[in-house]
Amino acid sequence: MHRNKVWSSSLIPILITSLLSTQAWGEQIQIGRFSSGNLSGWQEKSFVKHTEYSLSQDTGKTTLKALTSASASGMFHEIDIDLDKTPYLNWSWRVDNTYQGNDERSKTGDDYPARLYVIVSGGLFFWNTRAINYVWSSNQAIGTRWENAYTSNAKMLAMRSGAGETGQWRTERRNIREDLKMFFGKDIREINAVAIMSDSDNTKQRATAYYGDIFFSDE
Repeated sequence: MHRNKVWSSSLIPILITSLLSTQAWGEQIQIGRFSSGNLSGWQEKSFVKHTEYSLSQDTGKTTLKALTSASASGMFHEIDIDLDKTPYLNWSWRVDNTYQGNDERSKTGDDYPARLYVIVSGGLFFWNTRAINYVWSSNQAIGTRWENAYTSNAKMLAMRSGAGETGQWRTERRNIREDLKMFFGKDIREINAVAIMSDSDNTKQRATAYYGDIFFSDE
């Protein structure tokens, strides 16, 4: 059975506090401090079986390792981010392999060795919940955009593609406020959660991925 791997708004209550820090380049909000061995604020949500998430040493630093085998579960962090102040999302990741033969635009192929979500809660109107999935695609060209196979309220963007960069760390940076305008045509000024997921429940294949620190910044 294929299940909708889109985060429910019931997972996105408002947090009272957020972690703020000031660095040389401006304000930052730390979301994932994996390099410090810190999983504070992160919870797991399972859709089909469990992807194995664990802190792991990789090339001399601590990262969050994900091992998926015919499974689909993710880690999410509920936090309100003011995109007027810190619109840029920064992260790093690496995958050891991609999938073979899957159509990522279909429900039977909706699997990714690594993906990162930003989520806008619909509150009581759960059908208004929106999400952008930044994915390490197996076959879509970098920069390709499409609707999630399960719902038009979740949009997909291929940040990396194919096996050409497997085994290599890559650093990403996106202006989330601008991406929300691009995908949904609205000036959305707050997101309410960040999530990561490595899944393979549809393809029944295996993948290993690593996630580095995740943070929002003002520039």
